[in-house]
Amino acid sequence: MSAPVAAPKHTFGRAMLAHWPLDPAITYLNHGTVGVVPRRVTEAQRAISDELERQPARFLLRELADTGPWPMTAPPRMRVAAAAVAAFVGVAPDDLLFVENTTTGCNAVLRSFPFAAGDEILLTDHGYGAIANAAHYAATRVGATARTLELPYPGTTPQAVTAAIEAALTPRTRMLVVDHLCSTSALVLPVREICAACRARGVSTLVDGAHVPGMLPLDIPALGADFYTGNLHKWAMTSRPLGLLWAAPERRAGLHPTVISWGYGRGLAAEFDLPGTRDPSAALSAPAGLAFLRELGIEAMRAWNHRLAWDAARALTRHWGTAIPAPEAMYGSMVTIPLPDRVDPDPRAVETLRTALLFEDRIEAQLLAFRGRAWLRLAAQVYNEPADFERLREAIDRRVSSTRS
Repeated sequence: MSAPVAAPKHTFGRAMLAHWPLDPAITYLNHGTVGVVPRRVTEAQRAISDELERQPARFLLRELADTGPWPMTAPPRMRVAAAAVAAFVGVAPDDLLFVENTTTGCNAVLRSFPFAAGDEILLTDHGYGAIANAAHYAATRVGATARTLELPYPGTTPQAVTAAIEAALTPRTRMLVVDHLCSTSALVLPVREICAACRARGVSTLVDGAHVPGMLPLDIPALGADFYTGNLHKWAMTSRPLGLLWAAPERRAGLHPTVISWGYGRGLAAEFDLPGTRDPSAALSAPAGLAFLRELGIEAMRAWNHRLAWDAARALTRHWGTAIPAPEAMYGSMVTIPLPDRVDPDPRAVETLRTALLFEDRIEAQLLAFRGRAWLRLAAQVYNEPADFERLREAIDRRVSSTRS
């Protein structure tokens, strides 16, 4: 039996919209795509930007990052912010690297890794398309290949996923790129078991945790991955763009950011903290996002979001005569379900329906085409409530009732 969840510090539901700048005329059911920045985090970021502009050269060159040649009179601001985020995800402060997003983090790893001709990068068909592109690019540069494994789905289990990946490893496989929480299917994959299986076969692992920080409890080193990257601007309430990157100790020597600048040769923190002039305010305001999470009550928030998304998935699949593809334990604050068979699965038709929901019905929701059918990804945040998903159901029913026989 699970431990009791602490009572929320707020009344979740539409009243929580006061904390976000969302258009009140829109029913927003797509928090996972790019996140939504809370008002107070935007205010913290703006204050940092204002401070920067008062003395920009001093701020960026003498206070932000320890890249030399100027002596630091206080801890580098990027490292202070990194320490706050590091504690949240279970890593040492100097081992937490800021990147703009998960795609940037994956590119840094894939471009740094010593692939050679004949090597293989293994992907899954539940992975994010941009990351697959990065893997193919890294492979083709050196004569390696990137191969995509089709995971068992629907009707999957954690054990089936691990077994399928383990069976797909070959003597040529140098790296597995795998999602912790899949953007398309919303499945939470058993990455600890997957990483253990790969390590036993001498295969490196790059875990794409784009949706994990904030949504799920996270202790990165405990997962056993070689590399882990995730977004903070989706579910950890930070400003965008902001992500994190971590590498196991034995994997750090050859790792570099995609932009080489003044920090080169001064350690990973220096390299990643200042890859040229850029706006650091998202990173520096990250502690404000984590503070907002804690004020909400992290456990209560996660419990509300999961229950809301899961209950909506159950209600909609019952109504449409479809089925949730995996057990409840494989979902967090998002659940992807099949739309009714009468919905045209052509990607253009799915996008047309999604666009109509947004611009005509004023509902922002994630619809997608995958494996020959149309799907709906339900995402729940504390500003949502059951009536939002009922409104979505009514709009979809109205639009697809006569589209296919």
